[in-house]
Amino acid sequence: MEKAVTIHCNNIRLEGLLSQNISERGVVVTHPHPLYGGNMENPVVEQIVQSFLERGFTTLRFNFRGTGKSSGVFDNGVGEVEDVRAALDYLKGSKVTALYLAGYSFGARMNASLVSSGYAVQDHIMVSPPMGVLSFSDVASLPSTGLILTGANDAIAPKDMVQAAINRWKINPRFEVIRGCDHFYTGCLTSLKDSLLDYLT
Repeated sequence: MEKAVTIHCNNIRLEGLLSQNISERGVVVTHPHPLYGGNMENPVVEQIVQSFLERGFTTLRFNFRGTGKSSGVFDNGVGEVEDVRAALDYLKGSKVTALYLAGYSFGARMNASLVSSGYAVQDHIMVSPPMGVLSFSDVASLPSTGLILTGANDAIAPKDMVQAAINRWKINPRFEVIRGCDHFYTGCLTSLKDSLLDYLT
């Protein structure tokens, strides 16, 4: 059962939902672009959270600054990276010792910035990293990236661009392209969940 929590990021208060499990494994899940309606109640985010819950993880999702009941305003991806850091630090204080980080679309881009800067996580999972609309040129490496998912019909996270980035980062994650799926996982939420559950086994 998720409970409402407040995460402090300097003078910003972030609205979050925490589901505490007895497992020492925990995940922070980040949401798509807030200027285009993205928030922590996005159906893809909810499916990611549900998949981790079914595998016994503690889960934490939150609204980026300026979204929902989170204070502050959109910060063009600068402050948002610090929001992710604050959420992970919060999870560390919840008896979680193995930190996982999963993000969808804009959330995946923010997570990539933090991981590339050296923030250590046990595993890093990207769902439809939006390489077709946002630059990843400053992301030099992505250690601990275990799974990357995108849709075969995803024009925002095109599979060829994702594969090129994987090659550039010199990493070897499981990379899955979900057949018949667009960026919004229309009709594909079950396929997304199946992929996540299989990976998290």
